[in-house]
Amino acid sequence: MIENRPYLAFMSHLVLIFGVAIVALPIWITFVAATHDEIRMLRAPIPMLPGGYFWENLKETLFGSGLESLQRVSVWRMLLNSLAMAMMISIGKIAISLISAFAIVYFKFPFRMGFFWMIFVTLMLPVEVRILPTFEVVASLGMLNSYWGLSVPLIASATATFMFRQVFLTIPDEMLESARIDGAGPLRFFWDILIPLSRTNIAALFVILFIYGWNQYLWPLLITTDDDMTTIVMSIKHMLEAAEVSPQWNIIMMTALLAMMPPVLVVVAMQKLFVQGLTETDK
Repeated sequence: MIENRPYLAFMSHLVLIFGVAIVALPIWITFVAATHDEIRMLRAPIPMLPGGYFWENLKETLFGSGLESLQRVSVWRMLLNSLAMAMMISIGKIAISLISAFAIVYFKFPFRMGFFWMIFVTLMLPVEVRILPTFEVVASLGMLNSYWGLSVPLIASATATFMFRQVFLTIPDEMLESARIDGAGPLRFFWDILIPLSRTNIAALFVILFIYGWNQYLWPLLITTDDDMTTIVMSIKHMLEAAEVSPQWNIIMMTALLAMMPPVLVVVAMQKLFVQGLTETDK
C-alpha cells in the first residue's frame, strides 16, 4: 500500500516547477526580446513582458536585411538550408542503419560479426577526430558548398545500426519462416514486416537525429564558404560576433526563436511515437 503524503507530493511538484522555470526562463526572455524594438533592447533593465513589435521583427528577420553589417542572406534561406541538412542526415542515417542491421541479422556471410564490431567501434571516432581527412575527401569530390557535402559525411550511424539490430533480434523467427512459406523474398520481408514493426523505433530515432543534424555547427562552418549555404546556427553565431558593432538584439533573438521552432515542432508532432520507441521492449 502506498501512503498518501501531501507534503512529499507538494515538494515534488515544487521541484518540478522550479526545474521547468529554470529551463523556460531563457526561452521566455528570447521571446520577449523578439517582440521589442531595437532601441528598447539597448536600455537597461531588459524587459520581461512582451512588446508590440513581434510581427515587424518577424518580417524583417525572415525577409529583410537583418544585420546589415554582416548578414547578406535572408533568414528563411538559412532555415531552408538547416532543414535540408537535418532531413538528409536523419533520413540517410535511418535508411543506411536499417539496411545494415537487416544484413547483419538476417544474412549469413563471412566475418559478419566482425563487420558489425567494426561499425560499432566507429563510435569512438566522432566527427571532430576525423574532421581533416573527411574535409579532404569532401573537397576532392567537389562537394563543398552543397547539401551533399553538408549531410553525406555525417550520414553513417553506428548507434542507429546497433539499435535496429537489437530491434530485429527481438522479432520471432517464426515470422521469417511464415514469410518464406508465403513466398516473400528478403526485400518483401524487410519492407512489409520489419519496417512496420520498427515504426516507433524509427520515429524515436528520427527525432534524435533531426535535432542532431539541425544543431550542427562545426562541420557546416568548415565546408561552406558561400553565403547561400549558411545554416541558421552559423547565422546566430555570426550575429553575436557583430553585436559589438551593431547590437540589433531584437533581430538576433527573433532568429534564435525561429531556430528553436522546427526541433520543437518535430518533438511535439512525434511525441507519442517517440516515447513508445524508447520504452517498448518487445514486439
